[in-house]
Amino acid sequence: MHKKITTIVATGLVGAGIWLPLPKAEAVDAWGAAAQALGVFAAYQSSLASILDLGNNVSAQVQSRAQDLEQNGLDPNAHDVQVVDQVMEQLVNKGDYVLKVNSLPFIWAVNDSKDFNAACYPTNYISINRALVRGLNLEPDELAAVFAHEMTHGLEQHSAKNYAKAVAQYMGMSMINMETGSMDWNKLNGLAGYSIAKNITLPTENEADEGGFYIMTSAGFNPGGGAAAMARMGYYLTYETQNFLEYQDPDPKKQERESYSDHPETRQREERLAKLMSDYGCGHVTVQNRQDIYIDGEKLLTVTPTSEDYDNTVETAYLTAGALAKAFHDYDRIQGWNFRTDSTGRITCLSNDRVNVALLDNLAKTQTGEKLQALVEKAYAREAVDGARNKMWAAAVKRVQALDNRREDVLNADGKAVKKMRENADAYSDFGWGEKANLQMKRVFASRKLDNLAESQAISARAKAVNGDFAGALSEADKAVATDSKNIYTYLNRADIYHMQGEWDKALADLAKAKEIDKKNAISYYLAAVIEDEQGNSEAAKADFAELYRLQPKSVSKIPDVYLQDIAPKEYNAREKKKAEARKKYAEEWKKSHKDK
Repeated sequence: MHKKITTIVATGLVGAGIWLPLPKAEAVDAWGAAAQALGVFAAYQSSLASILDLGNNVSAQVQSRAQDLEQNGLDPNAHDVQVVDQVMEQLVNKGDYVLKVNSLPFIWAVNDSKDFNAACYPTNYISINRALVRGLNLEPDELAAVFAHEMTHGLEQHSAKNYAKAVAQYMGMSMINMETGSMDWNKLNGLAGYSIAKNITLPTENEADEGGFYIMTSAGFNPGGGAAAMARMGYYLTYETQNFLEYQDPDPKKQERESYSDHPETRQREERLAKLMSDYGCGHVTVQNRQDIYIDGEKLLTVTPTSEDYDNTVETAYLTAGALAKAFHDYDRIQGWNFRTDSTGRITCLSNDRVNVALLDNLAKTQTGEKLQALVEKAYAREAVDGARNKMWAAAVKRVQALDNRREDVLNADGKAVKKMRENADAYSDFGWGEKANLQMKRVFASRKLDNLAESQAISARAKAVNGDFAGALSEADKAVATDSKNIYTYLNRADIYHMQGEWDKALADLAKAKEIDKKNAISYYLAAVIEDEQGNSEAAKADFAELYRLQPKSVSKIPDVYLQDIAPKEYNAREKKKAEARKKYAEEWKKSHKDK
């Protein structure tokens, strides 16, 4: 959550910005001010458009992941990855959220970094550091709060907006400085950096905390997970981190770095998330002194630590209170709590699901099940008077309406946007990510302004094949051909599916049909040449590779040496020369390295 990507492109939202006062004698004239404003606005629009385009590009998303793992390595611990995958899958598949029409579905990975961080790239790739996973003790509800926070950054496109606003703000301040000479450049850079952190990035961190809270709770996680994660993060950064840049002094007055931070102070985040938890449960449940659980002002129990490694009282308190808040939220009546007598004769309640573990353990330890039942009965009776439940549901309805509005925007996306979604689906298939391709095509077919049904069916068919559903793929591919028998891409995609299944003759028949429709489409010749080469039909393969080269000379890299030698001798010789130079360089480096040893 503290991680930055290229300074600004990671998280953040809009800031009001600050303006330097202009001395009257040096104030710019009206025309100069207008030109300045237009320049700043143009810089904002250009920056925003470029980052949004990047965020809607599958190749950029795949490269984001590859670059992260190349730089930081992949977490070698399979259990870390398994826990993260389970949490992310639950958030992505069960959480209540809506991707914008120009956003990609989320992907993620656990890298091997020792920094306590996670970040969402503009491409909706969520980078998760091993140190964060371990630092939060692999606790699913705490991890869910962090990951949902990062998802909100992606959903709201904070990276693009923050970057664009930072560029505009810095440019505006620089222009004023040039006009007035009111500040030296070193001070200006410091002021701009501070302003960007406080007025642009920091507000979006609060928004991401709140948005993440509702994503993780809608996915079924413990509402106390967010506050618990902040408590654990504060402890980790104070007592456990080995990175002095992460260190947080336990005395808030000495946390000087916070005054320049683009994230809210950890304790403030904890308190805000605790308030969200309480409101989620109709305001009944609160945590006082970071260890005492209260219901409507009456103390239920005091939490004690459950770990021998460190004092986890605060985390346990929030997870205990979170289970109570979730029950109040989920059940309109006390019957949903399932109060009952356990095998020891004590009162217990709810299910034995993971989200209730801390609560059930504390009830058993403090023997307060009967007291809880009485407090819950009083809480529901009080709701009829104070309308707490109606307030909670009114807030929930407002959130649902906001999501419905966004969903309507996606459903009504124009043909250009739908085409881009379809192209992204095909790109996922190119990378072998059939599941993501299928997800994209579901979004395409849901659109009310589907621009090309046949191509959509063809790309959907290929996505199913990449995902291993060949029967469904061929059925969909046949529909595509029937929808538009003159569309070359319906045949190309069906040929690709036949090729995946090893049905070469059927694939070549579709490619022959594609060539009839459009003799200048190089893809038909390339796919046919590949299949013919696999069949051992070298003459036919050479003829199709030759046509590929004629139509698209830049595709020379796709032509094997055995054919290129006859098709384009100069290209072949150039390739051989490069190979020889590479072999020579390798031999020299190998010889040098072994000589040094």
